[in-house]
Amino acid sequence: MHTVNLPFGQRNGTRRWPQGEEIQLQTHVVRTYASAEELPREEQLAWRIARVAADPVEVEPEVAEMIGNRVIDNAAVAAASLARSPVVNARAQALAHPYRPGAGVFGLGPAPRVSPEWAAWANGVAVRELDFHDTFLAADYSHPGDNIPPVLAVAQHRGLDGRALVRGIATGYEVQVDLVRGICLHEHRIDHIAHLGPSAAAGIGTLLGLDAETVYQAVGQALHTTTTTRQSRKGAISSWKAYAPAFAGKLAVEAVDRAMRGEGAPSPVYEGEDGVIARLLGGPGARYEVPLPEAGEPKRAILDTYTKEHSAEYQSQALIDLARRLAPRIGDLSRVAEVVIRTSHHTHHVIGTGANDPQKTDPDASRETLDHSILYIFAVALEDRDWHHERSYTPERAHRESTVRLWRKVRTVEDPEWTARYHDPDPDERAFGGRVTVTLEDGSRIEDEIAVADAHPRGARPFGREQYIAKFRRLAEGVVDAAEQDRFLDLARRLDRLDAEEVRQLNLSAPALTEPNRGGLF
Repeated sequence: MHTVNLPFGQRNGTRRWPQGEEIQLQTHVVRTYASAEELPREEQLAWRIARVAADPVEVEPEVAEMIGNRVIDNAAVAAASLARSPVVNARAQALAHPYRPGAGVFGLGPAPRVSPEWAAWANGVAVRELDFHDTFLAADYSHPGDNIPPVLAVAQHRGLDGRALVRGIATGYEVQVDLVRGICLHEHRIDHIAHLGPSAAAGIGTLLGLDAETVYQAVGQALHTTTTTRQSRKGAISSWKAYAPAFAGKLAVEAVDRAMRGEGAPSPVYEGEDGVIARLLGGPGARYEVPLPEAGEPKRAILDTYTKEHSAEYQSQALIDLARRLAPRIGDLSRVAEVVIRTSHHTHHVIGTGANDPQKTDPDASRETLDHSILYIFAVALEDRDWHHERSYTPERAHRESTVRLWRKVRTVEDPEWTARYHDPDPDERAFGGRVTVTLEDGSRIEDEIAVADAHPRGARPFGREQYIAKFRRLAEGVVDAAEQDRFLDLARRLDRLDAEEVRQLNLSAPALTEPNRGGLF
């Protein structure tokens, strides 16, 4: 175990990795400072993030391999979303901004080239649209794969190689995961892209080899411009849920560009008297503890993240697997009188009964809303004993009479034990599932529980490279030709060894793409 000396404002923090190794990290204590108080820049969280980004530490082989997995994962879910309206429109917006050298737009191959912030935008929407890529849950939520589109776009634009790309992505994951460990945004109804803006800016900083001063200004600008409310994931959830992370990635690219030109950011952006903590989060008396690696410490946070087997909110992943397991034991679902899911605070309040959103039981709700309704998801998974990224969300499926009857018999209950397991500091004990009690009309009960999804590293069928490739093949089938799939996978398998031209080829070409139904401003 490696231990470091801690300066003022920091304390020890231990992180256990899935491999069982423990590394002692510095934990940065973050609070509000009055304008009259002295807060050296070196003790500001944005500066600490910048130092992580500027650290030239090499990426470890297992981290590089996992980054390759997530590039494959992003490509899989993006391929499956190419014909969906938000992706079509984002792609059209990007194509209205051609630029050389520029970056590629997903689905169009290495050409045409567009300005990198618009490539980050279009590709970010494609990755995020189906809510089907990787996740990390701790004090807050995140989909750290959202860092990949902006970092890749800048790498393609600047002609950088695979080694630089992997280093940038490793930083993006590290910073976002560490912020999610320490700062809860959801408690104050701030959307989780407020952690993505700074992490993407930091990742781009590492990619470009920028100094800490430049990254510091970019991180501050990115945070300031991406702090938004959580209404995007509340009530009648719209297509903006997919756009929001792409918006953060686009703004991160722009923030880095301004910082490279010498422009500054609000400071101290987190700790200031009118900063994010004082006015948008816990208030002047709040304290947060954010663990960050020291100089020379490897950036390993991606190894604590996990992808999805099912296209639905992550807290539903394990419960979909449990529903598939319970269905044969229940048999005739018309005999069900009630389904009670005892689960964590987060699951209950975000996708369950505790959200108090009537839309979560409305057959006319949007796909984005149904994706955030464990009440709907559990009912469909019981009936179909399966989950599909398209079939499970069709209006016909949501309006099926038997589904609506069963759906409205499902409710969630917050259980302190499951909340504690959700936040357990030991990754070997952390759980994102729940315990389900199915009461039948004759009064008999069927009960079972699940801690983690089958695809989780501790689950029944953990995802490895083979499973990522299988997911890619499944979602790209009928969209991308087999030869094109092979070409892309060859690049992704040796990501950290690609030359600059191969990085520019790190895209997929689909033979026929949908055009927008109507035009916009551009």
